[in-house]
Amino acid sequence: MTRALSTPPVIPSGSVSGSPQPVLSAAQGLQLRPWEPADAPAFLFAYQDDEIRRWHTRRPLTEAHVQEWFDAYQQDWEREKGGHWAIARDDGEVLGRIASRGWDFDDGIAGVAYWVVPAARGVGVATCAVTALSAWALEEIGFYRLHLDHSTRNHASCRVAIKSG
Repeated sequence: MTRALSTPPVIPSGSVSGSPQPVLSAAQGLQLRPWEPADAPAFLFAYQDDEIRRWHTRRPLTEAHVQEWFDAYQQDWEREKGGHWAIARDDGEVLGRIASRGWDFDDGIAGVAYWVVPAARGVGVATCAVTALSAWALEEIGFYRLHLDHSTRNHASCRVAIKSG
């Protein structure tokens, strides 16, 4: 079913899917990069953490399951539904995940979600990632509004939201 819009879309269809998913630079020498097959063990290991398990009801069970998620992440990009990145150091070490999901090009709205491994908590990794992703989404892609997908009971995540503006 096609719906009629009273105004043109904020972001034209095809604006993102026609290009490869970018690697985004973030403060502290971090980069946001698309997930790679070699990241599957680190991704699976992160979901063994009690805090990540507490706030994420969906969990991968095997590395093969993680790879299915990575394939779905690639499809999200190609279908202009979202982008999923590893938060990594220059040496490739995965410190976390950040995603922009629920892309609504008509209204220019997208969501943001993230997690970081225990060793990367409390030192600004998530804040740097949210800041970098927000700049890309708002300034380069043209979204009007981003919203965070997190529980207000997750006080650490609330601090990230405040620190990243």
